[in-house]
Amino acid sequence: MAALSSPENSPTSAPASRSKKPTVVLVHGAFADASGWNDVIARLAADGYTVYAPPNPLRGLTSDAEYLRTFLSTITGPVVLVGHSYGGAVITNAASGNPNVKALVYVAAYALAEGENVAAANELGGGHSTLLDHIVVRPYPGAPEGDGDVYVNPRSFRNIFAHDLPGSQTTAMAAGQRPATFGALVTPSGPPAWKTIPSWYLRAGDDHLIPPAAQAAMAKRAGAWTRTIRSSHVAMMSHPRTTTKVILRAIHSTD
Repeated sequence: MAALSSPENSPTSAPASRSKKPTVVLVHGAFADASGWNDVIARLAADGYTVYAPPNPLRGLTSDAEYLRTFLSTITGPVVLVGHSYGGAVITNAASGNPNVKALVYVAAYALAEGENVAAANELGGGHSTLLDHIVVRPYPGAPEGDGDVYVNPRSFRNIFAHDLPGSQTTAMAAGQRPATFGALVTPSGPPAWKTIPSWYLRAGDDHLIPPAAQAAMAKRAGAWTRTIRSSHVAMMSHPRTTTKVILRAIHSTD
């Protein structure tokens, strides 16, 4: 379910004093859902921002980006767009050509180049991800031949995804993870929005899913203002205060 953090769950109910603030849209990645943003949403809402965390369909990069692009078309005024993990690949494609998107924020995320896919980006900067050694692929109705839903093996989930969160929490996350299609991981990206939109990058320095070296390479290539913290892949959950600060830094750049 999409998460919404303005008063009475309606952006139209925000007082007039907030009307000039940008809307913040948070996009989750694979093996997760929008609840991973909850602590960040609470902090941004307390500062008076309208925040959405729509569901990422995780059905394929092209269609996921189109879904987000359509969602963004319903928002008037400036937008700060934030992506985690695979959500970074989605915002990179969805924001292209949208004049309302004033800043992109990547949180341990894929800032892909044109023609690049998620799997290839893991090898940037000499990095290497063992993710594909720890996945479970399950069929789904209508899947193209050779495709399927990709899950992180629950036995490996905490180490790969969120080793700095409590075990009881990661057990629940592993059980309720939302899969991405295998095709989504190998679909080439389109022209990247970071070429024309200012970008910020929160690099997770102890990430076991996207190698920190690959994150650094993507951030540098995008010309992103970058901060590195010692964090697992889910920096917005283990370090929500720092994540919010980076988002606010991007927001303030739009003033």
